Amino acid sequence: MTSEKTAIRATYFSIIGNSALAIIKGLAGFFGNSYALIADAIESTTDIFASLLVLFGIKYSNKPADDNHPYGHGRAEPLITFIVVGFLISSAVIIAYESIQNIQTPHQLPEPWTLIVLSAIIIWKEYSFRVVMKRSIQTNSSSLKADAWHHRSDAITSVAAFIGISVALFFGTGFESADDWAALFASGFIVYNSYKIFRPALGEIMDEHLYDDLIAQIREVSLEVNGIIGTEKCFIRKAGMQYHVDLHATVDSKITVKEGHDLAHKLKDTLRERITELGQVLIHIEPNE
Repeated sequence: MTSEKTAIRATYFSIIGNSALAIIKGLAGFFGNSYALIADAIESTTDIFASLLVLFGIKYSNKPADDNHPYGHGRAEPLITFIVVGFLISSAVIIAYESIQNIQTPHQLPEPWTLIVLSAIIIWKEYSFRVVMKRSIQTNSSSLKADAWHHRSDAITSVAAFIGISVALFFGTGFESADDWAALFASGFIVYNSYKIFRPALGEIMDEHLYDDLIAQIREVSLEVNGIIGTEKCFIRKAGMQYHVDLHATVDSKITVKEGHDLAHKLKDTLRERITELGQVLIHIEPNE
């Protein structure tokens, strides 16, 4: 299965899961007198739209290169990640605002059965995080990684809700707002996770040097090509699910231009065959002096 298909399947998994959970959380929060669950439902609803954006970004970023985009459309993916972060922050602001409003408004204690609902949600969301994160690593997708952190954020807000409702039920009258405080805490954690998602995507857009392990692998594979004596500069920039490489390779200074040209092509083909996530590879031949 290609990286694109793997990423798309993981996104559909997120969309279906979040749609079901938004309904379950909303109903449980309404009938169970728990704003923390309703806040969870709000986040799951924003997650649905965020996952749809991720799906669009993955499909668009994998469009082939054209005259206007010789390196392909991969940079669309971190841009989509920025929008996803915007969804996360928006949901955090809404949750925080509504939590403060509910803290100031007297209301009934949550129903005990909401804890059972939350327990199931926590297990499912953590499982979803691990599934989608595994796929993001397999496909080198920054937007899919953002989608995975949506699941982890959801799990954390559910844990906070579980704690808040437990406190409210254990201490009884006077602690009805405990789950609202839990939702307020969860909103802060969502903002923190938003930064963790935003920072790598920013580095990708800015061509930040983040790929030492891949550079080491490229140098190692290069030396296996007969005629390549060594490597010098190696620059990498990530675009979507691929890494574009500029590599300076050292060869015998006495070979002909034609031989050097052929070596460059052989090196390029070897690197793309051995390291499948590589996109464009530009080889600059340097004479060994």
